[in-house]
Amino acid sequence: MKKFLGYFLSPVAIVAFILILCIFQPIQWLSYNLGGYKAHKRSVDVLDFFLTGTAYLLFNPIIFINHQNLPVGRSIIFIANHQSLFDIPPMIWFLRKYHAKFISKVELTKGIPSISYNLKHGGGANINRKDPRQSITELIKFAERMRDNKWSAVIFPEGTRSATGKVKPFQSAGIATILKKCPDALIVPIAIKDSWKMIQYGLYPMNTFTPITWEVLEPIEPTVGTPDEIVLLAEKRIKEKLGQA
Repeated sequence: MKKFLGYFLSPVAIVAFILILCIFQPIQWLSYNLGGYKAHKRSVDVLDFFLTGTAYLLFNPIIFINHQNLPVGRSIIFIANHQSLFDIPPMIWFLRKYHAKFISKVELTKGIPSISYNLKHGGGANINRKDPRQSITELIKFAERMRDNKWSAVIFPEGTRSATGKVKPFQSAGIATILKKCPDALIVPIAIKDSWKMIQYGLYPMNTFTPITWEVLEPIEPTVGTPDEIVLLAEKRIKEKLGQA
């Protein structure tokens, strides 16, 4: 039944998603060019509020749980498992006060309304996976911006999305590079549950009546171990929360 309803509701959600992206393209441009970073960030926050809301057109409840008393004004590296592209809008919206930036493929900086503009001007890192030197340089510059502005990062250490929800091994190289320039950054795992189910049949039909959960887990101080040990601990906590330990 959930899949059947998706045949009727998916076009509504997809059109709404695309329309929101197109509407906010000029809004972002105006915000950035007239008001600078702060105005642009507010426009991106509102954009992702509406993008998150498109899940409700599919009757998919969005549940974001954060019982952690995270510091504001301190850089944070949010480490999450990755299940679908829809992982991102709720994280931007619900983590907005931490100025969370993403590490993205450089290919995404072209051709996508709103998203490409934000990736170019939002302060995150856009890496070329085919060019290790560029990737490292970009991460170093990003880490310096984090340190200087007290921004945060969202990293998906699996590298690719999990189509089944099963957590893949985490890689620590990117996090280690950031910690070299931003050594005081707090590491915070986030467990994402069932976002993959929304697109388990692809974009058409998308699943309906499927709750999706993001849960912020206990923070990890950067002094507890090496980057490899920290990432392994974050992976362990996420797997435990998802029942995959």
